[in-house]
Amino acid sequence: MALTWDDYLINMDEELTSVSIPRSLFKTLEDKIKGTNFSSVSSYVVFLLREHVSETAKQDEQSLSSEEEEKVKERLRALGYI
Repeated sequence: MALTWDDYLINMDEELTSVSIPRSLFKTLEDKIKGTNFSSVSSYVVFLLREHVSETAKQDEQSLSSEEEEKVKERLRALGYI
């Protein structure tokens, strides 16, 4: 059996749930996926959310811990900047 684009986006072993969105947003997304490999608004929303969560995680990794931030402040104080 060949896998579809949606199979890569939604792990069929995972239990799914429903999320309510405004109908106007649904219609906008429905129009946006026309002519793409997305077979449903749900698969497109899963794709968007996974991309967003991935980007957010990368940004969080790049943030300084409170310990690192304190070391930077100490160094700036020692240099006379604060």
